[in-house]
Amino acid sequence: MTNKTSILSGRRTKSLVERIMNIIFLVCGLASVVSVVFMTVYMVVSGGAIIAETGVFRFLLGHVWNPGGSEFGILPMILSSVLATLGAVLIALPVGVLIAVFLAKLSPGKLATAMRAFIDLLAGIPSVIYGLLGALLLVPAIFKLQAAAGLPNSGSLLAAIVILVIMILPTIISVSETAIRSVPKQYEEAALALGSTRLQAIFKVTVPAAKSGIVAGMVLGTGRAIGEAMAVMMVSGNAAIMPELLRPVRLLTAAIPIEWAYSSGLHRQALYGIGLVLFVFIMVINLLLRQVMKKGGAQDE
Repeated sequence: MTNKTSILSGRRTKSLVERIMNIIFLVCGLASVVSVVFMTVYMVVSGGAIIAETGVFRFLLGHVWNPGGSEFGILPMILSSVLATLGAVLIALPVGVLIAVFLAKLSPGKLATAMRAFIDLLAGIPSVIYGLLGALLLVPAIFKLQAAAGLPNSGSLLAAIVILVIMILPTIISVSETAIRSVPKQYEEAALALGSTRLQAIFKVTVPAAKSGIVAGMVLGTGRAIGEAMAVMMVSGNAAIMPELLRPVRLLTAAIPIEWAYSSGLHRQALYGIGLVLFVFIMVINLLLRQVMKKGGAQDE
């Protein structure tokens, strides 16, 4: 009788704990959803005022950013952000995947361990340190290219791209290596048994099988590149003009911290508008990349 009572009380206690935990998880999930909704509404309300006043096309497609003259065109900043992010991802993705392949399949154990420690260190360095090193080492190195092209010495789009490449490489390498290591060894062994060389088996069998994980690394790297502000602000020159590779540019993420302290009135609303555009830009990029990941996962199945 005593044993049955203890078993029943134990089951009731376990059931009560599970219910409490389910409620806690539900509350946490709802809190995250409510936070996203609140952020979206706040950004739309705060940033929509300037867009409604100046007009969508004038704000998004205007070429001149001159708050003193009430001109708030952000097309140069949009294009600079797109080009910097696209250039960084196009360079970092193949380099990162090749390094991940080397670490996962080709590197000796001790060398791989040392390289992973170095990559983890790169991932943990604050962005302001990247910006400082870029301003001291990278930007002066690009001065020679600017002098050869007859341009004044300054920060540039090229410097921003290089800094972003260095910053997103650790993420792409780590996620891609994990994805490559998760591919069953039988895939590669079967390719070798059919007469493939080691490199053919890796690049024609293992890497395609890890495609969804590699795309996930690209998504994370793209997210960091889009949202980076401090490092690019220190190397890009911060001129709100149409982007060219060796000329100074200003990215959307840099525009807000540069002008926030002395902004007011319509100028402050314009900065909120930039935040709204950046918010929508990041959401669209994430949705598109998620669709790519879903298609890749469906093809893998």
